[in-house]
Amino acid sequence: MIVRSLEDVKGTEREISGVNWTSRRLLLRSDKMGFSLHDTVIRAGTSTEMHYQNHLEAVYCIQGKGTVTVVETGEVLPIERGTMYALDQNDRHVLAAETTMRMVCVFNPPLTGPESHDECGVYPLIEEPVTTQRDRTALTAPRI
Repeated sequence: MIVRSLEDVKGTEREISGVNWTSRRLLLRSDKMGFSLHDTVIRAGTSTEMHYQNHLEAVYCIQGKGTVTVVETGEVLPIERGTMYALDQNDRHVLAAETTMRMVCVFNPPLTGPESHDECGVYPLIEEPVTTQRDRTALTAPRI
């Protein structure tokens, strides 16, 4: 079982900030859950264009108010506490925060930790070997 509080993550390498946001990464690829889980704060009055070409993301707003605009269609959707949106088509989008927003975000494939948006709003796909519990046991089990 993994137990980790937001306070455990703050101020560590699991807390990553951009100009408009701060992401506290509660679960990462190294936790071997198959997804990563983030508590993200979006600063009031900001607008961020993102395009997760390498990841699918689901976002659940737990605080604040803003909009998400689907770039391809121009559709503008209101986002407020209790609203979820899922970028199931790797949608290029713009998140605009009217007030400070706090979001719970899930990424698949999971992030490894240091990812930040590039100039196109993309998180790179960072590959790293993942060992399973079975792999770890095989490495530490005595040879007969």
